[in-house]
Formats: sequence, C-alpha cells, structure tokens
Amino acid sequence: MAIPTPDVPAHADPPLSARGAAVRMALGAALLSTTSIFVAWTRVAPTVSAFYRMLFGGAMLLAWVALRGQWRRVGPRDLGLALLPALGFAADLAQWHRSIVWVGPGVATLLTNVQVFLLALVGVAFYRERLARGFVPGMLLAVAGLWLLVGAHWSLFDGRHRLGVWLGLGSALAYTAYLLSFRHALSGLTRLSAAQFLGLMSLLSAALLGLCGLAEGDAFGLGNLRDWSALLGLGFFGQVLAWLLMVRAMPRLPASMVGLLLLLQPALAFVLDVLLFHRATSAGDWLGLVLALAGILLGALRPRRRGPTLEKA
Repeated sequence: MAIPTPDVPAHADPPLSARGAAVRMALGAALLSTTSIFVAWTRVAPTVSAFYRMLFGGAMLLAWVALRGQWRRVGPRDLGLALLPALGFAADLAQWHRSIVWVGPGVATLLTNVQVFLLALVGVAFYRERLARGFVPGMLLAVAGLWLLVGAHWSLFDGRHRLGVWLGLGSALAYTAYLLSFRHALSGLTRLSAAQFLGLMSLLSAALLGLCGLAEGDAFGLGNLRDWSALLGLGFFGQVLAWLLMVRAMPRLPASMVGLLLLLQPALAFVLDVLLFHRATSAGDWLGLVLALAGILLGALRPRRRGPTLEKA
C-alpha cells in the first residue's frame, strides 16, 4: 500500500540527482508491492498481520530515528495528533488485509489505490484545488478496469469474495482519512520529525489493532519461521525501507513521474499474485489491469496548487 511522504528537508543528507531520485522512487514503489504478498504468505488472522506490521515497523522506525540522534521528546500534544491518523490507518489495514486474503493481493491493491480520486475530491472541497483535466477520464477508466476485474464476474463470486471487494474500497476511504490527518499534523503542529511521528503513529495503530484482534478472539502467537519472516519483512520493507527511500525522492521529481513510478506498486502486486499464488487470469483481467492503472495515473496527476499540497505516495 501507499505511504505518506511529506515535504521534509533533507537535513545533512547529500544532494540527490534526478536519476537517483527516480531509482529510489521506483525501488520504494517496488518494495511497497511486496506488502500484500507478505500478508498473503502469513497464516495468521488479517488483524494480527496488520498488528505486527505496525508493531515491527513502528519499532524499527523509532530505533532508526534514535540511532541517527534525531529523537525528540514525545509530549501529550504529539500523542493526541497521532491518534487520528492511527485510527485511520488501523481501519485501513483491518479492511485491506482481509481484502488481500479474500480477493488476492493484486486486486486488493488496485482497489485501495482508488483513494487518489478521493484525495482529489477532498482537495477541491477543502483546499481550493482544481480538478485535473484527466480526473474524469481517469475515474471512468479505473471504473471500467475494475469492472472487468471484479464486476464482470460478480455473480460467480461467493459472499466472502464480494465482501473482500467492498472492504478493499473501504480501505481506500480509511486511508484517505489517515493521509489527510497525518499531513495535517506534520504541517507544523508537531515538532517531531516525519519519521518519528510515523513511528509513533504506527505503535498507536498497533495498539488499536491489538484491541480489535482481542475482541475478535484472534491468537497473536507466532509459532513458525514462515510467519515471523513474513511479518518482519512486512514491517521492514513496507513500513520502513520503502518510506525511507521515497521520502527524499518525491520532492525531487515531477508529479507526472511520481504518479507513473507509483503505478509499480499495484502493477507488480498483480503480477506477483499471478506468479506466486497462481491467480487464474484471462485477457479481460489483463485489459482491466491496464485500464485501472491508466485511470489511477490520470487521477493521481494534479494541476498546480493554490492551497496546501495533498501529494501522496
């Protein structure tokens, strides 16, 4: 899944060339495509895998911040600011991980990426932004692509598969709320760095997911190497390494390039779903994938802004 990349200064990091930024961006997006694969590999409940992603990823991020000597004291204000994005992210992952298990990593990742259209509408409603010319065509293409992938076969799906489709779309709504509240907190309301704030938010989200898992009666024990490896990989690659790669790359690339490179995430997730889990596909499925990706790309592009930026990764 996508992650927020706020505009933060590079501090003492060496300058990054345009080619270097593109490579980092592409690698970060490719790493993000593996998150849904890690979820599908685990044998734990969806809420439990979401819990460990936030727990492991948050702990790794905070350790990285401390090792770099950038730790700042966390106050009650910071905790309060992190609570709303933690709720949004917990709701996002609780739905998305179920969608991954029930409809497959590829389609679930495509479904949650329709949040680019929700962000654009929020920008128009609250930040005085203009819709890009490609917004409506992009939305129509995405709808057509998703219909070929899931709508055309709707009558053949069982109840759990259908619910997984709706949960994938629901995760897009929850992720939008998460991203907006996360960016709002980093607009000057918290003194924490973006990495430390994300780590703090991740641990709060893990606590919320842990409570949900207990209420659902899930078991949190990890009894085999496969689950440990998959969940540690989920936390490290999806929550830490991809973010560290992309946070410096995004501000140094044009929006069109960012949008194009970010399409690697859902595209690779779908391809990996086919290769690793032997997802049955038809020509209509591949056409649907292409249309959905083209629509998401058009929806991700923005005209020049007059208000606060809502760019995302």
